[in-house]
Amino acid sequence: MQPSRRGFLKTSALAGAVAGSTMTASSKLIAAEETKKLRLAAIGVGGSRGRYNRGGSIARGAAKFATMVAVCDVDDLHTEEFNQDFDGKLNKYRDYREMLEKEKPDVVTIGTPDHWHVPIAIACLQSGADVYCEKPLTLTIDEGKQIRKVVEETGRVFQVGTQQRSSGDLFQKAIAMVQSGYVGDNVNAYIAIGGAPGDGPFETEEAPDDLDWNMWVGPASEADYCEERRKFFRWYFEYSGGKMTDWGAHHIDIAQWALAPGENGPTTIKGTGEFPKTVPADFNWNSFFNGEASLPNGYNTAMKFNIELTFDSGSKMVVTDHYKREDENIDFPNGILFEGDKGRIFVNRGKLTGAPVDQLTDEDNAKLDAKIAELRKGKEAMSHMANFFACIEDGGQPISDVWSHHRTMTSCHLCNIALMLGRELKWDPKAERFVDDEQANGLMSRKSREGFSAETHAAS
Repeated sequence: MQPSRRGFLKTSALAGAVAGSTMTASSKLIAAEETKKLRLAAIGVGGSRGRYNRGGSIARGAAKFATMVAVCDVDDLHTEEFNQDFDGKLNKYRDYREMLEKEKPDVVTIGTPDHWHVPIAIACLQSGADVYCEKPLTLTIDEGKQIRKVVEETGRVFQVGTQQRSSGDLFQKAIAMVQSGYVGDNVNAYIAIGGAPGDGPFETEEAPDDLDWNMWVGPASEADYCEERRKFFRWYFEYSGGKMTDWGAHHIDIAQWALAPGENGPTTIKGTGEFPKTVPADFNWNSFFNGEASLPNGYNTAMKFNIELTFDSGSKMVVTDHYKREDENIDFPNGILFEGDKGRIFVNRGKLTGAPVDQLTDEDNAKLDAKIAELRKGKEAMSHMANFFACIEDGGQPISDVWSHHRTMTSCHLCNIALMLGRELKWDPKAERFVDDEQANGLMSRKSREGFSAETHAAS
């Protein structure tokens, strides 16, 4: 470790910036020259030819706290567009392994498609870098165990890009209210995350000359190029998990943080859903995960769903594409309804409402503020990226650490597996295995394409 790694932020400028940060980047922190001592590299930056440009956004956000030295993307167009924001001065790469070897960055942001997150993150951690990786972190349950182990072994700071954990006080206050008993006991969470499209199959075509399509596909099964597969990868199980791991990574995360924090998880999962027409009703998902079966070139993640996850405490999370109770005039397409024996509260990115919220006194709010400080692990309110760099400075755990996110993603994957198998599942959250169900256990991992496993793609 370089001598300056833990001390580079110890300036009065940082102290003021971290204390006063909001969801926007801290201008005070940006201005502090001490914060530019860390060498930053971005892997996966998106651009005009891709649907998702989140990778470029988080990389630019990180560049306000450190010095960007290199960019890596399998698409030369994305690389050039991103490099323009840095006056064309960045070193450019297509292969992240070469970049890690030559640049030896202190900090890396990862904004690739989901199926590349864990292999690249492991390589970065083992190279000695602290890592900010976009959500969802994992493609499978076993990937979560793997990345958790590497974070523990390397001791690096690892922030998952579930920015909702840092988005103002709405979600944190809702969690504090649930955990402090303001909605009573026997609390359940009703979660709506929206549905997904079911279009396809699509025509394939030649990949652009300036795109390394083979590297983009990477550990997933070999596939011909098409714009839909590349732009809307979230709707392909080959690369992601649909809405369950997209918005589910946000709202399931908040609900589980409130109901079952720590090394916990559901014990029973059951529900129903609807897959696109490109997915046969009797499709063998185990063969798909083993790389022995394929699906037509169309979207294949669940379009509609209603799944119930039950915890040992008796609390339940109900995950739907659209939650509705016609008899009680409850109807919402996105958000979380917490309901206990003292009432209910609703929270999404725009509001926190409900009688228990309206009834809060100044004394109640003071108690909740103390609880929120605990949820923030003692740090002030600040942007998600500022929280990451503050943890690099003090060695603390970020607000979206690998342990909590692995548990969240496990619940997301459990929902998808229940839909795939079409039956109730029993899960042991301590052993992290299905109970007496080898078919379900066979869906905890994926076979990587030859030459693209996490081990073969580790840093040199």
